[in-house]
Amino acid sequence: METGKLSPRERESYLGLLDDPSATVRQALLSRFSRLGLPAQEFLQETVRKSAHSLARHAEWYLSKLVFSDPVQEYRAFIHSMNYELESGALLMARTVNPDLDVGACCKALDDMARRCRELIVEPSSPREKCRTINRVLFHEWGFRGNQDNYSDPQNSLIDQVLRTRKGIPISLGIVYLLVAERIGLELEPVGIPGHFLVGCFAGESLFFIDTFDRGIFREPEEIFDLLRENNLDPQPQDLAPSSVREVLCRCCRNLVNHYHAAGDDANARLFAGFVEEFDAVYERNST
Repeated sequence: METGKLSPRERESYLGLLDDPSATVRQALLSRFSRLGLPAQEFLQETVRKSAHSLARHAEWYLSKLVFSDPVQEYRAFIHSMNYELESGALLMARTVNPDLDVGACCKALDDMARRCRELIVEPSSPREKCRTINRVLFHEWGFRGNQDNYSDPQNSLIDQVLRTRKGIPISLGIVYLLVAERIGLELEPVGIPGHFLVGCFAGESLFFIDTFDRGIFREPEEIFDLLRENNLDPQPQDLAPSSVREVLCRCCRNLVNHYHAAGDDANARLFAGFVEEFDAVYERNST
């Protein structure tokens, strides 16, 4: 295994090849990165943290294929980077449990759903009409649904498993919805209300929300306030505000702490509790 830092010329060369679709190029890069060892690992991790969305995804794919990668350390590095991007964060989080996760397969599934949406959308279409199309693709054609029978199964929170089983909880289904919407150029926002998670549309003439756990049903603000009142909560306007990517990923980790505890998996419960602590510590350190 080679040692030493990559030169600026080497880094530029590898960056130019990361998104090459050729299987021959990918295999050659995998072999080269494997020989390089730690310098290649550091280069790929930095690319995940600092590069644009598409290039970061390709770097994640190489990390997932290389035996030297440490998914837990990669996710911790992501947390400390504060370069929070929803798709990278969801994939890196899932890899801490499933190190053999096929990043390319996950991205392809999301790409396929988005491509089907684009086939069905007739422009000009309003945001609400585009959401109806996403609903048709995700919940009818692909069969995504809320896992009401086994809600506390930790697999419901891991994006690779949600894409595989097409079952999840509100936040994981919401993440899938947001990533598909992003691919078709539709601006939606995560909204974490107390006790539930929705996808919000703040574009266009009217504000509305998508309940992904209920097959994408549209909900108006007053409906959500009624839901909160039914749960003995006092609704506040800020309850409907968009959540940050950090808040979404941290909420996923908190869910996993509870679900792993319920499953008797104390090791993974402690792992995700540690992630929550690191998210909080990094936020507090950088918000003062």
